[in-house]
Amino acid sequence: MSGTIVSGLVLVLAVASVLLHTRRSMADDAWTVLEGLDGPGNGKHIVFVTGDEEYRSEESMPQMAKILAVRHGFKCTILFAVDKDTGKIDPETLDNIPGLEALDTADLMVLFTRFRELPDEQMKHIIDYTDSGKPIIGLRTATHAFRYVKRPDCPYAKYSFDNKSFAGGYGRQVLGETWVAHHGDHNKESTRGIVAPGMENHPIVRGCDDLWGPSDVYALTTLAGDSQPLILGQVLRGMKPEDEANPAKKPLPVAWIKTYTGARGNPARVFTTTMGHSFDFNSDGFRRLLVNACYWCLGMEDKIPARNEVGLIGVYAPHDIGDGRHVRGVKPVDHALRNVVGGER
Repeated sequence: MSGTIVSGLVLVLAVASVLLHTRRSMADDAWTVLEGLDGPGNGKHIVFVTGDEEYRSEESMPQMAKILAVRHGFKCTILFAVDKDTGKIDPETLDNIPGLEALDTADLMVLFTRFRELPDEQMKHIIDYTDSGKPIIGLRTATHAFRYVKRPDCPYAKYSFDNKSFAGGYGRQVLGETWVAHHGDHNKESTRGIVAPGMENHPIVRGCDDLWGPSDVYALTTLAGDSQPLILGQVLRGMKPEDEANPAKKPLPVAWIKTYTGARGNPARVFTTTMGHSFDFNSDGFRRLLVNACYWCLGMEDKIPARNEVGLIGVYAPHDIGDGRHVRGVKPVDHALRNVVGGER
């Protein structure tokens, strides 16, 4: 083989290698992976699936992932609703959450989406995981995680929150309840969390003694399946933790546990909370509830201490809730640990 041919082949291979690396980099930039530091969670992989237009899950879930990775050792992958053209995080993009194949090898899925209508090739990863018997955590609008309007005949349309044949869709069937209504007055009445009677010794509530958040309490019908309430939400007449309770509105469950048995016949541990306002995560008690829930879901309840460490990583300065009020121009890579302001610990 002549030197000219060899040189040309080397050049082609080099160009192909660069293009392949570039494509991989572009794909990797569509989500964020946080490798766990030392901790009980070493060897476990948690995948956060975000995408809601209202409650800033694109801000709160990266903070929770950082806490779990840095302080507890879990590997965490954070997936976002991403604009297909710009590659930027865009909660108003309802049909694109790249990277869902990470669920194929995940140990725990944390779902915080609202009214998504994902293409079949993406939704398949969520449903395959859901049917696997592995644990699931759902937050706030995950009770109405999906809504298939443009493609009502697709195989995943039954997971729509208002589906009649698969009553209540993914929210009710898997998590225990679908969207019903607001019980507390939205943005006017906040929530004080109270441990449900008889659940004071449950490992998930261990150390959760300051549960308050500006989320209003969601209305419920009857929780589905074997759901057991963990936290009751007391409706307060205002948006401060010291506000008095509204006696006209009885406390309703805002966090519960249950099991879900999908198509493969394997029961999964499920934890659901209807709290999830971006400012709820300023509460140590609420963050501790979620960290404890991760441990419990993964069968690690014996490793939950009296007060699990939930200190913020870097600066958490969430933006207020509301449709269309998300921060523009943010890329998934901006949530990498190397970009934490103020240091990792």
